[in-house]
Amino acid sequence: MVSIREDLTGQNRPPAGSGIERTGMLDAFAHDTREDILVLAMFETRPWEHGERQLWQLQEKLNAYVSFILDGEMKENFPHLAGKPVRIELRASHEPSERALGFLGRARDQLGLQQIGLEVVLIGEQVEGCCGGGASQGGCCGGGSSGPEPEAHDQSGCCGGASATSSETSRPEGGCCGGH
Repeated sequence: MVSIREDLTGQNRPPAGSGIERTGMLDAFAHDTREDILVLAMFETRPWEHGERQLWQLQEKLNAYVSFILDGEMKENFPHLAGKPVRIELRASHEPSERALGFLGRARDQLGLQQIGLEVVLIGEQVEGCCGGGASQGGCCGGGSSGPEPEAHDQSGCCGGASATSSETSRPEGGCCGGH
């Protein structure tokens, strides 16, 4: 079984336009300096009632993340982070269905062979804004668009920020929401 933990901080909300239904887009990427681990987060705020379609979207999104890691795109865009451990997080507002958890458990076992972690993090209901502020604040959640292009990977830290596809873009390394 895949591990499920709850995020009680309320600080790591989905960036606008993110979600597993956007299968070719990286929702969030951060270097967690406390654990010295790279975290790639995908978000699902919908209830787990969309059956096969939702499971297919989850699988496609996970495949895109794994490809980003294993096919060298992450290393190419972030050479200073090469060699660090990686964890993929499904950050969900609702506990995944039994079928989704079964799929995630099998995926976790396979990813473990590549030294990639996989975890489910319950984030509770989506609320307006982020980090206790209004939606217009940007900051750790939002503040920019990741664009509709499948290649557009948000590279500005956990929970969104300005869009970036160039390796020359400045990328904070402080981790999630204010350098934690």
